[in-house]
Amino acid sequence: MSALQDLVRPEKYPRSSQYDPAWLLQLDMGPHPLWLLEDLSRDLDLQPGMRVLDLGSGRGATSVFLAREFGVQVVAADLWVSPDDAAVMFAEAGVSDSVQACKAEAHSLPFAANSFDVIVSIDAYEYFGTADSYLAYITRFLKPGGQLAIATPGMTSEIRDLGEIPPHIKDCVGWEAIAWHTAQWWRFQWQITELVTVTSARLQPDGWEDWLLWARACREQQPEDTRDLTDPVITMLEADGGALLSFALVTARKPVTP
Repeated sequence: MSALQDLVRPEKYPRSSQYDPAWLLQLDMGPHPLWLLEDLSRDLDLQPGMRVLDLGSGRGATSVFLAREFGVQVVAADLWVSPDDAAVMFAEAGVSDSVQACKAEAHSLPFAANSFDVIVSIDAYEYFGTADSYLAYITRFLKPGGQLAIATPGMTSEIRDLGEIPPHIKDCVGWEAIAWHTAQWWRFQWQITELVTVTSARLQPDGWEDWLLWARACREQQPEDTRDLTDPVITMLEADGGALLSFALVTARKPVTP
């Protein structure tokens, strides 16, 4: 079986398996976005008509998924992908009526307070959301009772407790791994503020395997003459074997009253 065929897994990800893996690979900007979102959505209450901010939406696969699978209205916000390019993809996917693309920096969002029922961030929050003050900023855009949900690279142990960035991780991502935390870290970090009530914080038991399957498929689809002999992400995940790496899935709800 090819690495591409390995991306169709209806027994584990029935919704995501309805999407063409080749289409998803064309939108690649990191680990499999729909697997992460599908798993995360199990901890969310997503209802038709809700207004959802997809923060760090990349090339838009997660925004398409949210609109199609849950009937929500999505604002796809990303700093690096042109809104015009994203809009073309949304039109081709048939979701232009329910997904709006915009360019936005995560610390300077162009939205009014209480704009969204749900804010979702898939494999992006680690780049901008680990500062102690960020939760107070991002939750201002949630309506009372609104939900915040992230899927972010996670660890089984805190790097602070390990005393170093393990070499196989450092060789791949360098110092940026200090933004990868345990699910328990995220639970405490959010809950202690009393700005939200954490509704779920869990580490995927086999998230590293999902990540590895995706990385192998991405490599397989590269032209042979441009394919690297070694892929640093694959090397990292194979060396780790699930000892330290996975994904943390965290959801929370903003209080209805202050």
